[in-house]
Amino acid sequence: MADMNYGILASGSCLLTDIVDQLHEPSKKINIVDRLFRHLSKGIPKDALKAYLAQVKKWCPDQPIIHVDDSDVVKPDGYKFGALGWVRDGSESTAAKNVYKKGCHVTEVTVLTVSNHPVSIFSQIYSSKEKDFISINDVTFSAMERAAALFRKATFVMDRGYDDNKMFLKLDSMEQDYIIRRTAKRKLLYHNKWVSATELRNRRKGKVKLPLFYKGKMHNAYLSHIKAQITASRKDIYLVLVYGITEHPMMLATNRDIKSKDDLIKTAKLYFSRWKIEEYFRCKKQVFQFENFRVRKLAAINALNFCLTLCMAFLAHMSMKSETNALKAAIIQKADPVKEKVYFSYYQLAKGICGILSYAKEGVRLWFRTKRPAYRQLCLKLTV
Repeated sequence: MADMNYGILASGSCLLTDIVDQLHEPSKKINIVDRLFRHLSKGIPKDALKAYLAQVKKWCPDQPIIHVDDSDVVKPDGYKFGALGWVRDGSESTAAKNVYKKGCHVTEVTVLTVSNHPVSIFSQIYSSKEKDFISINDVTFSAMERAAALFRKATFVMDRGYDDNKMFLKLDSMEQDYIIRRTAKRKLLYHNKWVSATELRNRRKGKVKLPLFYKGKMHNAYLSHIKAQITASRKDIYLVLVYGITEHPMMLATNRDIKSKDDLIKTAKLYFSRWKIEEYFRCKKQVFQFENFRVRKLAAINALNFCLTLCMAFLAHMSMKSETNALKAAIIQKADPVKEKVYFSYYQLAKGICGILSYAKEGVRLWFRTKRPAYRQLCLKLTV
């Protein structure tokens, strides 16, 4: 684990050959690559995962904000990777046209720490070509169950892809709060009548003003809300309407209580915090070249993904330190950032750490004593 994490941070890459170059070990390169791959093939160590989740829990508030989202890992020229399926390439697809390529699905669940930095608590790479594959919803439910087990009460924030009756029923069964963006085709029970969500949206106008930074620009959003019921459980929810941001007003379904103007504004802000999980994905793929891995088995790919998750958690840990912290200040200075203040500091920290470790002439082994099992002394027993 130490070799992998040090190598990933020092090289800014997920390629085992790049990781080995930063370890500076006297053994042959091919032998070190084989050793790392052999350990990755064993999958994610259960003890390491348990210890990691326990540590993340200490960084988060009692009732945190949890983001759930799906992504993809595209390997269009991969012929030897295990169980590659067809996935929608999010980087090339548009609203008018979907582009599909060979690859794997990724389900990620992040939680916001006390300093509002995303840290992953569930990250699984899987393919529809696997023999034991059931459905994407099954993986998503497993992720939600882990989050609910780790935090007794949380608010799940999801995009339009999760506007599904099964999701609402699952969250209600776990007694969790949620904010889910609704699609235009949904209906709501309003005053004992089934009414299209778009019709309810068009009846209202935003009355509460909210200055909002969205997609690189400042906007003045206008908010309104309606109390209604959804088709899934016939439970009361609030339909929060956000005007002035997109071409058509956004519709957010939430079971959180909205009793005042502040509650309405907080609900909208919680949904717009979703950009952090999207930035988390982008950081993994751009800074650490996640889609450029070469390990072929899904167990090894998920183990490599777990090592990368630990590196991202380390960046979150450094982000939580104050600006006057000497180590953090030295890392930011080495990164030589263009902007002095940013809302997502993972890029700067990763670049600074990589720049500092590039001067190292020895690997991570000199920093701690490796624990090895005690071997028994061999002895020959003579019998007459």
